Amino acid sequence: PLSAHIFAEILVEAGVPKGVFNMVDGDGPTVGEAISRHPDIDMVSFTGSTRAGVEVARAAAPSVKRVHQELGGKSANIILDDADLPSAIAGGVAEVMMNSGQSCTAPARMLVPHRLMDEAAKLASAAAAEWAPGDPASNARMGPVVSEAQWKKIQSLIETGVAEGARLVCGGPGKPEGLSRGYYVRPTVFSHVRNDMTIAREEIFGPVMGLIGYDSEDEAVAIANDTEYGLAGYVSSGDADRARRIARRIRAGYIRINGEGMDFAAPFGGYKRSGNGREYGAHAFNEFLELKSLVGYEAAG
Repeated sequence: PLSAHIFAEILVEAGVPKGVFNMVDGDGPTVGEAISRHPDIDMVSFTGSTRAGVEVARAAAPSVKRVHQELGGKSANIILDDADLPSAIAGGVAEVMMNSGQSCTAPARMLVPHRLMDEAAKLASAAAAEWAPGDPASNARMGPVVSEAQWKKIQSLIETGVAEGARLVCGGPGKPEGLSRGYYVRPTVFSHVRNDMTIAREEIFGPVMGLIGYDSEDEAVAIANDTEYGLAGYVSSGDADRARRIARRIRAGYIRINGEGMDFAAPFGGYKRSGNGREYGAHAFNEFLELKSLVGYEAAG
């Protein structure tokens, strides 16, 4: 919580009146549940796992308070056959590896035409090699994951991917060479992944990506939408109109086309078990507002 503490210190130094902003440290089962359940709190906005989001909603239900949630994801990255393959794959790998894979929008399912699978695997392996983990004080591009529990979960899912028959292209279980101290994960890429495999269904929240093959646009869209999540999606194509057409068919709340970066003026949030409501832009304010109608009130003039 260090960044949150620094933010609170900034507000104090800026002269924000007491009570406008308050910060309470604690974990979900204690402080989080108390906040969600308390009758004097009118609204809760939560960012975290879908599992925790369900508990927040359950605790908030008796007081019928409003709940806004930005939860998990298992985003699909559809790379069409006319895309700039090296660029699209390098960009997709970077989106997965940043934050040590701990990004809710990480496009962990990369969809490529079957006939390009082997080429895509080689390109993805080369791109992943650029994300060497190491001490944050060094020139390494990837730090450790947040905790031992998360590290163990990632390791278990990597091992499950191998056991279920996905091809390990690079990385794999265990800590990177020379990094025995700290919760470092090897940047990992699987190829020939099926969408019914565990590593394609569960949010890993680590630097692990799977390549899934498809034969047609319709199959690619069907695979992308075959998930309980719907936070984000990605599409790459040499034809902008084609990319937009595919993007409209993906059941997710935030779609990025041809490597476009985040736009913080655009509303951000998910469908299905990825949450409800929106962050960013003007739409974000609506989550914190209540509407009141005065009927029969004659305006002055």
